Amino acid sequence: MGFIKAFAGSLSGTFADQWLDFYGPGSLESGTLGIFSAKAQGQNNGRGENSKGNNNIITNGSKIIVPEGTALITIEDGLITGIINEPGGFIFSSDDINSQSIFAGDGPNASLIKSTWEKFKFGGQAGSEQLAFYVNLKEIPKNRFGTQSEIYWDDAFFGTQVGAVTRGTYTLKIVDPLLFVKNFVPQKYLVANAPAFDFQDMDNEAAEELFNEVVSSLSCAFSNYTNDPSKGNRMNKIQADQIGFAKSLSSAVEEGYQWRSTRGLEIEKTAILAIEYDEDTKALMSDVKKADALSGSRGNSFFQQAVARGMQSAGENGGGANMAFMGMGMNAAGNMMGGVQQPNVGNSYQPNFGGGQINQNQGYQNQEQNQPPEDPTEKLIKMKKLLDAEVITQEEFDKMKRELLGL
Repeated sequence: MGFIKAFAGSLSGTFADQWLDFYGPGSLESGTLGIFSAKAQGQNNGRGENSKGNNNIITNGSKIIVPEGTALITIEDGLITGIINEPGGFIFSSDDINSQSIFAGDGPNASLIKSTWEKFKFGGQAGSEQLAFYVNLKEIPKNRFGTQSEIYWDDAFFGTQVGAVTRGTYTLKIVDPLLFVKNFVPQKYLVANAPAFDFQDMDNEAAEELFNEVVSSLSCAFSNYTNDPSKGNRMNKIQADQIGFAKSLSSAVEEGYQWRSTRGLEIEKTAILAIEYDEDTKALMSDVKKADALSGSRGNSFFQQAVARGMQSAGENGGGANMAFMGMGMNAAGNMMGGVQQPNVGNSYQPNFGGGQINQNQGYQNQEQNQPPEDPTEKLIKMKKLLDAEVITQEEFDKMKRELLGL
């Protein structure tokens, strides 16, 4: 039993006149169907009619149409007996020695389907029940995912754990119809007069299971994406990278639930509609933005201007915390900067508030070389004094604190 290819492309009216039984997909109202029954057309637009066939028996010599983007699977007494994975018109035959049980075409998944067929194939003459089903091979949209509470993952860029609530959609594709039918589709969708398997049906428990598995894989998917060096380790790229994140999500789902290898399913694209980070992650992202803005020469210039403004304010106001800062001198302020570079201003002289003049290029360098390394805690205390004196801002203090503590 199997199929003989009759024609490809558009239907021929002359050919249609000769059909015994004519099977087709009928009128489809949803683009989210996974599998649905082939319908006997009975009368083919007035050209011919076969009223002698038995229910649930495909008459030998009947013609079956396989549209673009679908595969057709025949089932006899619960066993898969044939598959067509290329578009065209086919003759169903159970006695022709040249008949074949599989047409896998030349598509990207042809070898995969042929390999699966060799594992599952069955044959035989017509039994008590013969059924034909179409499997949707196009991208199936409108599959949703979302989390009710935060999910957490380790982020390589931040070097710590981050968390967020997220929601979005993904497109699904059936890449191996044999695995999909044999291992995943519930039996109630593979019997006579069965309802269509719709991924958007609220009562479809199999589709609900897919939703739960995707949600449970999101944490791993975010980690896969943000820890991939080729993505720059930045999670702010996820929403604009539909295909890149889809690969990360598909990989996470395959690792956890073997969608492709056992069910013939794969995630093609994603669209993240919203990401709401938790409060700790928001604060961390804010700090990183500020640190990025003050990095390099821009940060050096900004800090030098802040110190100069602080010293001027201390000289004008006098007393209290400002006087404490004045007593520290320029050299102490330079030490608190750690590794921050200072511009070369030549051999100009500046007052050191201790009497006399010193060479800015030589005097300070000699003093720094003669001083032992300062304890990070002491530096932090001095920075706090600068903060209290309003010489530096809270953001500058936080940045220096992170550098001193190695955060």
